Amino acid sequence: MIKIVGIGPRREDMTIMASQTLKEAEVVIGYGGYIKQIKDLVEGKNVISLGMGQEVNRAELAIDYDKKGYKVVLVSSGDPGVYGMANVLHQVMGKYSGLEIEVIPGVSAVNYSAALLGAPLHDFAVISLSDILTPIVEIKRKIRAAAEADFILAFYNPRSKRRTQPFKEALKILFEVRSPETLVGIVKTRDDSSSVRIVSLSSIEEDDVDMNTTIIVGNTFTYLDDGKMITPRGYVLPHSTHPLASEFYESYMAGEGVEGSNTDCEYYPCHNHPQNCTFCFCPFYPCGDPSTGGCWIKEKQVWSCEGCTWIHQDDTVECIQAKLPQLLKKVADLQDNKKELLKLRRECVFLTK
Repeated sequence: MIKIVGIGPRREDMTIMASQTLKEAEVVIGYGGYIKQIKDLVEGKNVISLGMGQEVNRAELAIDYDKKGYKVVLVSSGDPGVYGMANVLHQVMGKYSGLEIEVIPGVSAVNYSAALLGAPLHDFAVISLSDILTPIVEIKRKIRAAAEADFILAFYNPRSKRRTQPFKEALKILFEVRSPETLVGIVKTRDDSSSVRIVSLSSIEEDDVDMNTTIIVGNTFTYLDDGKMITPRGYVLPHSTHPLASEFYESYMAGEGVEGSNTDCEYYPCHNHPQNCTFCFCPFYPCGDPSTGGCWIKEKQVWSCEGCTWIHQDDTVECIQAKLPQLLKKVADLQDNKKELLKLRRECVFLTK
């Protein structure tokens, strides 16, 4: 049996299963840079190092040694199934019979980078910007589709000294589809160290990106908190309905609310002029999502909407009112239907923000 072992991004991040599999191996085959990281685990074994670009040769060697009865391990960085040797070996073995393969998973670059950045992943797409094997038109098609669908985007192999065009094309598409304020995490890993930066899409410097970089592009909801890149999942934060909010929604459901700008209100404008005052009290409070401008007053553990003007936009109000009557039949529904209300909020944020 040939075992394909993912050693993760660094020696320290290797799984126990990967380490144990390497100890049991008789023949270890891999790229020289990866073998160097696990030198202490392969001492006394038949170690075969091949250069970058010789992935098919490594797979064929693994098959040859397996047929001779050796315990063979094929080394892959990160996770073998994410742009690793698992795909190569399975493709090559298609012309042979009687082979057995076991994939030993590892920590992929996207998981490693996400952990350093905070918690940026929700629904996400991982795309390699290497056009060595993939036509650039295919890469561009995938980037645009994922960007328009509001996926978190993770880019592998973004840029080398000679291969710069795919990254330029990726940025061009992102600038067309995403907001300039979209958060972007940049993680560079070399040997035993990693550098982490979080910037806006508009401030990315191409020269800061190389082949040792993993890029994670946030979506509409991704925000920065205490230096960490966070993408919320939309959990309900328990909170009682304020008596003034109850009174407001009793009037709203009775058709007695004020639509548009309430210039007669003594507090108008409480945010900015002009503002739509239809939802003087937000039906999603507390959303707990800073992506639209709200924030926690941490010393009081109170959610503040002072910085959120999104709820007072005309297109936002129109989007919410299209479905709110189905969810809000009585004041208690502000609590009872909170999950569905927050889903409505996510839908409207994407459409209007």
